Amino acid sequence: MPSERVLVIEDEARIAQFIERGLIYEGYRVSVARDGQTGLMIARDNPPDLVVLDWMLPGLDGLEVCKRLRAASDVPILMLTAKDDIKDRVTGLDAGADDYLVKPFSVDELMARVRALFRRSVPASRPEILRFADLTLDTGTHRAYRAERPIDLTAKEYELLELFMRNPRQVLTRDVIFDRVWGYDFGGESNIIEVYVRYLRQKTEADGAHRLIHTVRGVGYVLREEE
Repeated sequence: MPSERVLVIEDEARIAQFIERGLIYEGYRVSVARDGQTGLMIARDNPPDLVVLDWMLPGLDGLEVCKRLRAASDVPILMLTAKDDIKDRVTGLDAGADDYLVKPFSVDELMARVRALFRRSVPASRPEILRFADLTLDTGTHRAYRAERPIDLTAKEYELLELFMRNPRQVLTRDVIFDRVWGYDFGGESNIIEVYVRYLRQKTEADGAHRLIHTVRGVGYVLREEE
């Protein structure tokens, strides 16, 4: 049985109780905060192993709480929200969230997301320097370089680029990317992958650098040099 501690920051009592019961049933130790400021205080005084965070909180909203949590630690953050627009999802992920769950949700889906985040948070055995063409990625510092030019990456951009660099010249399907980077499917109509590939292209192709991440129409993407 798991023994990790989960901090739930949710202002709606019914939802907070629903989440707390599900987590306790699965063996997690749970702390609950009803507002963002209290959640930050609990996280500071007794750092959790994972945070379940509601977007729409009174006072300090979930996005700001997420940013402050992320600035202080690498704790996995699961964002809860009624916002289902793709732009909102990207905003939450860019704020530092590791996953995104739209209300209403089932306890089974919540627990699956929690388990996936704990699996993904297990640190790598040792840092590596990944190289492809003139692109370099340091898995220890999460820093990327194109030739000598540093590239600043968000958490999700880093995960996506690492996936490409660990599988150079291999076509990665959308399903594989969803599973390996997000741990779940946003839905067949989602363009979240296209959004993040565009972000990576903008950053890696700055200053006129040639393209390395290519689209394989109807299939997915591949990291390769231009022919």
